[in-house]
Amino acid sequence: MSSFSPKRLPRVRALLERLVESGLAPGLVAVLARHGEVHVEATGSLAFQGPGSRTPMAGDTIVRMASMTKPIVAACAMTLVEDCTLRLDDPVDEFLPELAGMRVLADPAGPLDDTVPAARPITLRDLLAFTLGTGMVLDESPIAAARNTLGEPPLDEWVSRLGALPLVHQPGERWMYETGADVTGALIQRATGKPFGEALRERVFDPLGMKDTAFSVLPENLSRFATAYVAGDAPTVDDAPDGMWSSPPAFEGGGGGLVSTADDFYAFATALHSGGGAILSRPSVTLMTSDHLTPAQKAVSGFWPGYFSDVSWAFGMNVRTRRTHIGPSVGTYGCPGLYGTAWYNDPAEDLTSVIIMQRAHAGDQRLPLWNDIWTTVYQAIAD
Repeated sequence: MSSFSPKRLPRVRALLERLVESGLAPGLVAVLARHGEVHVEATGSLAFQGPGSRTPMAGDTIVRMASMTKPIVAACAMTLVEDCTLRLDDPVDEFLPELAGMRVLADPAGPLDDTVPAARPITLRDLLAFTLGTGMVLDESPIAAARNTLGEPPLDEWVSRLGALPLVHQPGERWMYETGADVTGALIQRATGKPFGEALRERVFDPLGMKDTAFSVLPENLSRFATAYVAGDAPTVDDAPDGMWSSPPAFEGGGGGLVSTADDFYAFATALHSGGGAILSRPSVTLMTSDHLTPAQKAVSGFWPGYFSDVSWAFGMNVRTRRTHIGPSVGTYGCPGLYGTAWYNDPAEDLTSVIIMQRAHAGDQRLPLWNDIWTTVYQAIAD
């Protein structure tokens, strides 16, 4: 018996074609896998105009993964926990002395020199759960302005600049997005004694055969690199193939710096779905895909009120805590990315889904298009 309905599965491709015809993006790719049955649906092209407009989207099309970088970084960190190079609850001070003895803002909206001592050190668990006490600040406070000056220098310099700023909250007090993944990258670099990208290559990419995943695109592969577009009605280029990712960056950002392909990311997703594959043990995968936020942390955290009503945070990714639509089950883990990428493993349905496009802010799971995508994916399940 097929894992997907022969009658309903074609609706997935039909939806992707409608999204391309609507002008959302020049092309989309979806990888759906269940009970060992894999379907790859690709439609459209790499760009609206130019040479890319004549190149079909495919499983090996290279795209900017943005926040889908985060779970890869978390998995790499867990390989270091497994070989006892790192421990989840040890302070990061040994490898990141710049973050030792931190000060914390007395008032998150107040002046930078009004601080109190951190109640405890930052741990690796804090980094992976995004509870280290600092992260994305979306207001006009002094700390938001100061964080905007960090820039993207090499990781060692970036950590030094970060450590010179106070934390916004006490370690463990609440969840804050983004920065934990970047700090984890610096920690991996220091703990392995190798450049962050090289450590990812050795511990994750090579073992899983992820040949196109890196912090930049090789010159010989630029013809497979899709153009990214800004949000809005007009197809305005945000980043071209010869743009930001066409050469190695100074800052290897664990929060969102990787490029990859649907094929590569499916290899990573399958490794976790199967219990760790060639990189991790099943207990590690179970731990990193579990809910790591307390009710108290959820109550005061998130991008908007109720942000954590249906999902929580595992290590470097979301985990669903309540099923609300025709879509992901409780326990589904994964994450979206800025440019319209998304990946989720649903253990209850034995389903892996990877969706690829390149339109800025299209990864926001509140958009109606994602309700349509997940409804169409889940209605295709046969049993």
